Amino acid sequence: MPATTPQHHETIANALRKSIRDREFKTGDSIPSEAELCRRFNTSRGPVRQAIATLRAEGLLSSSRGRRSVVLDNVPTQSFDGVISFSQWCKNSGIEPGQITQRVTRQPADAKLAASLEIAPGDPVVSVYRLRLMDNEPAMIERLNYPLQFGKIVLAFDTDSGSIYQELIDQGVDINNATRTIDAIAAVAEDAKLLGVPEGSPLLRVRRRAFTVDGTPIESSEDCYLPAKASFTLNTAREQPSPLTMVSAIA
Repeated sequence: MPATTPQHHETIANALRKSIRDREFKTGDSIPSEAELCRRFNTSRGPVRQAIATLRAEGLLSSSRGRRSVVLDNVPTQSFDGVISFSQWCKNSGIEPGQITQRVTRQPADAKLAASLEIAPGDPVVSVYRLRLMDNEPAMIERLNYPLQFGKIVLAFDTDSGSIYQELIDQGVDINNATRTIDAIAAVAEDAKLLGVPEGSPLLRVRRRAFTVDGTPIESSEDCYLPAKASFTLNTAREQPSPLTMVSAIA
């Protein structure tokens, strides 16, 4: 299938995004005026305005009326695929992803996992335990859990070959939305050994639940990153609600 040629506004957005990422335009700088951008990209105001609107939606630019847009940050928001898929996130970041599967099991769900997947305790689940790599170096421990309906796809897949998320999508699984809860934990012995750090070392934990469009849970997972390998940045603007919710850990 031939590659799709980017539309003009996408080309402009990509160029501006790169300029922001490369710090040609730093945080607090105004970007060129619409007229200047029209001349630079040999285009009309329509594609320029559409490109700027895209970067505003990503949280990279301010949305002040009557004034030039100002750079808010140099970290763009992620696509849904980048949020769900470690492999896609790495590729988007120019990093080669990898994985070494430790085990894939079919087992009955305990009460906690059953509640997360909204199934009955004892119902079968498929669980995957993998070490994930970034440019061939240990980066993250991945624990994935699927109801058997979706886990059957995982059982038939070579989990050392690449992205489980992409395999589910390719097999027609409707992964529509997800929630993430982020905190810090101490590395247990098994994880610490695989990551090459002392037991008890701090890890950045991301717990995720993914759902179909009708709200059926597909996955309950836990990813534990070495702090030097990943961090999270949130862009917020006064005019838009934040996707981040701060939850008190105090009972």
